[in-house]
Amino acid sequence: MNSTDPSETTADRPRIRGFAAIADRFGATASFLCAIHCALLPFVIAVLPALGLAFLADHSIERGFVLFACALATTMLLLGFRRHRRPNALFLLLPAMALLLAGVVVDFDSSATVHAVLVSTGGSLLALAHLVNLRLSHIHDQNCRHE
Repeated sequence: MNSTDPSETTADRPRIRGFAAIADRFGATASFLCAIHCALLPFVIAVLPALGLAFLADHSIERGFVLFACALATTMLLLGFRRHRRPNALFLLLPAMALLLAGVVVDFDSSATVHAVLVSTGGSLLALAHLVNLRLSHIHDQNCRHE
């Protein structure tokens, strides 16, 4: 949001920034967990059915999650860019999305290692992009609780 927008009240700004921070934290955590999931999946794929977790190896769930993660990251990073006007997080977003999308296109059954490397690296970069966006969006004011 533009801080000079007359339709935006002072009370709305902290709520909007709070939502953006929560969404970025959620995105960073989800992307990091996705990266761990994708890195470990080739090693634990045989164990998942025994644990009743075979759905975690389903490619359609993975594709849906990747699309959701990309949409969330794009939305939050563009909103963040509107606030802080620094492209740093966007520079991480583009290779992250390229790696994630390349990873879900790779045939998992024939190239499990390539798939795992692509999506793990992409998920890690996506998490880092959210964290950079959080850092750039942070505004030091009287409400800061750190020095």
